Amino acid sequence: MTRYSDFVVHEISKDGTILHLDDLSVPVDSESMHAVTLLSSPQDPPLDVSEVLTEEQKKQLEDLQQFKNKEGTVSLEVLEDTKEKRTLLHQAVKSLFPGLETKTEEREGRRFIVAYHAAGKKALAGLETKTEEREGRRFIVAYHAAGKKALAAPRKHSWPKSRGNFCHCTLYKENKDTMEAINVLSKFLRQGCPALFIIKPNLISYMGTKDKRAITVQRIAVQKITAQRLSHLNTCLMNFKLGNFSYQKHPLKLGELQGNHFTVVIRNISGSNEQVEQAMISLRETGFINYYGMQRFGTTAVPTYQVGRAILQGNWKEVIDLILKPRPGAEKGYLVQCREEWARSQDPEAALRKLPVKRCVEGQLLRGLSSYGKNNIIAAFGIIPRNNRLMYIHSYQSYMWNNLVSRRIEEFGLKAVPGDLVLRGATAEPLSESEVADYSIHDVVMPLPGFDVIYPTHTIGDGYKEMMEADGLDINNMRHKIRDYSLSGAYRKIITRPQEVSWEVISYDDLKIPLVHTDVEKLEGKLPPVYPKEGQYRALRMEFSLPPSCYATMAIREVLKMDTSIKNQTQLNTVWLR
Repeated sequence: MTRYSDFVVHEISKDGTILHLDDLSVPVDSESMHAVTLLSSPQDPPLDVSEVLTEEQKKQLEDLQQFKNKEGTVSLEVLEDTKEKRTLLHQAVKSLFPGLETKTEEREGRRFIVAYHAAGKKALAGLETKTEEREGRRFIVAYHAAGKKALAAPRKHSWPKSRGNFCHCTLYKENKDTMEAINVLSKFLRQGCPALFIIKPNLISYMGTKDKRAITVQRIAVQKITAQRLSHLNTCLMNFKLGNFSYQKHPLKLGELQGNHFTVVIRNISGSNEQVEQAMISLRETGFINYYGMQRFGTTAVPTYQVGRAILQGNWKEVIDLILKPRPGAEKGYLVQCREEWARSQDPEAALRKLPVKRCVEGQLLRGLSSYGKNNIIAAFGIIPRNNRLMYIHSYQSYMWNNLVSRRIEEFGLKAVPGDLVLRGATAEPLSESEVADYSIHDVVMPLPGFDVIYPTHTIGDGYKEMMEADGLDINNMRHKIRDYSLSGAYRKIITRPQEVSWEVISYDDLKIPLVHTDVEKLEGKLPPVYPKEGQYRALRMEFSLPPSCYATMAIREVLKMDTSIKNQTQLNTVWLR
């Protein structure tokens, strides 16, 4: 895959639905819908409250809400002066600008809706509305009503009680990993907002992380940010799109998904159609070794599992050294300068000044060292978000698993043997000699090391102990002094069979032609590409679904490998982890 657009991932929700971005509209609150109902006859099409206000009025109200309005008020004239029309205007302001209230005023026989801050910038809450008369003209006035109480919790005072606290939406992204995307969304949501409205990345939840070099579609949930505000990002962000909005009472949790659906294109293939057919049938029927992919171990010269090993050993000086020391390989210039400064001076503040981007792991760690000092490394390391810290020790578990699965298959092949572990319900049990005939390799699991798992009773169980002893770790004592770094362990199937496998061989002449029709292209009304029956080049386009934490790159490697032997797969894995 030479183009990231040849690797497309759609998240699969808990109910088995493959998620797509197919709706960019902003939902209307129940309060607004009530107002719309009052103004619509049964024969009329439903009114959209977003159409009640002009774009200029929306901009004025948004500026007022975000404290950019120097006047402190916004007046909206009521041109069709009926109670129903005024009601709709009041509701439009309340629903599209959460927490805003309105009032009506009259000036010289004309009515206006007026928006203003009742308590000035100290309010830091939403706006309210009321009706007033001035010199015979009527206005609707919008203002911040929560007053000084809003200072303590601005979101609480500016969020309607009838609305779920979390705006769920579908995130379409290109060539960005999930954490990078969330940091970008957080940054752009902060712009133009008062300090108390800062959108921290931890207010954005998701069910799973997605690859960087790909087009991916997944659900995210943002706490107390309106769909309208999220939708506005579609106008100012490249390679992002947000849609399919809904308000819910709960955030999203890691692991709540059923899996991921992949569309993968391999360009300029040379094998015959019969060879392609044979490889894809093998993938569908036999599956592939369920190795953790290379991305699990990082993309730099210092693999993440080495940092994880140092954490489990309690060797905090080495943790800092591994993350911050200069390293070979291509890196951004400012990171190189930061590492060189750290190696030279060991001064976290001096090294931090070399970083224009402080949200990277290196920046977060240096900020922690600057705050807590080099003698309190545990606290300094703790400033890194929890999920990122746990990534290191999970990487070490994955490193162990990959190595021992290679050893298991080299020694016993692709059949279940006495001493292998299988799951009975949620419990793993070793197979006895008499049970082996009832199970296949597809039933066999291997443990990720931890305090709450058992190990195979054949020689591979001893392999776990030997590897961990070589790393200075005790397999029987996986509880860490710091609770976050205690590993309970888990079980993972050795072989995974993809579901919903399909494929086709495509002919094409233009090397730059897209071979996947994306959700955004469909929304924009672009037609799918048309391919010639006979072209200069051939590509394999395949689709399949995998459970969470299974790596499509491993499935692709299974299809592409020249040597179909299991020995070749295990050798490839060993080379990766050297």
